[in-house]
Amino acid sequence: MADAPEYTPPKVWTWNPGNGGRFANINRPISGATHEKELPVGRHPLQLYSLATPNGQKVTILLEELLALGHAGAEYDAWLIKIGDGDQFGSGFVGVNPNSKIPALMDRSGPEPVRVFESGAILMYLAEKFGAFLPKEGAARAECLSWLFWQMGSAPYLGGGFGHFYAYAPTKIEYAIDRFTMETKRLLHVLDTRLGESEYVAGPDYTIADMANFPWYAGLVKGWSYGAAEFLGVGEYKNVLRWADAILARPAVQRGRMVNRVTGEPSGQLHERHDASDFETRTQDKLAAQA
Repeated sequence: MADAPEYTPPKVWTWNPGNGGRFANINRPISGATHEKELPVGRHPLQLYSLATPNGQKVTILLEELLALGHAGAEYDAWLIKIGDGDQFGSGFVGVNPNSKIPALMDRSGPEPVRVFESGAILMYLAEKFGAFLPKEGAARAECLSWLFWQMGSAPYLGGGFGHFYAYAPTKIEYAIDRFTMETKRLLHVLDTRLGESEYVAGPDYTIADMANFPWYAGLVKGWSYGAAEFLGVGEYKNVLRWADAILARPAVQRGRMVNRVTGEPSGQLHERHDASDFETRTQDKLAAQA
């Protein structure tokens, strides 16, 4: 390992606001709102406040899959939360998610609005609300929920661990990159082994377990996340690649990945989604042509 300056932690840690690299402007050691800002509310019962990160994509993929099945009640407004600008610290957003992380959902279909935060909780809530993509009982339900929460538990190793130190940290730290690369490859091997036994993550049927895992693990093996496909040697995870391609071929997944996206080809960016027709008329390339 290359020599690095020795760091001795102080007896009591103090926050250095400038120490955070790319995310220094939004990271802080306390929670709560930094400014007053109410959230917009559209015409549909479901109001989603999000960004097309892997966690955000989980929910828009599920909503588009529900609509594809004919669940009209799953119509939704998707509002863009620019986390780099600190939108997640507005008072309205903190009221929906006190943890100030996307995605956050308000369900206004009942007599009282219901807030749901954390992507796994939102997936469960919507799957149970519409009776789809989550087995109702027994071993199949347990398997689905196990793989759903496996993904929730593994995400910090992939994102805050590997992704941060490999792609975003202000300095390359060999120990940190090695540590989280090892864990990321172990997790990829877990998933690859499972997908060698089963067509989908939780069994023979496509479920919210696939929708939760797809944006994270497909992002790694297809090279969308962190530009690390070669570094991770993803070609060895043939079952994950097969699964990723199969899910990516689903039209609802393709639509879900576009919602609240602010990077990539303009034709694949739908900053806000308020109607199914927006995919044809309101992507960034279409809006630029109208300007």
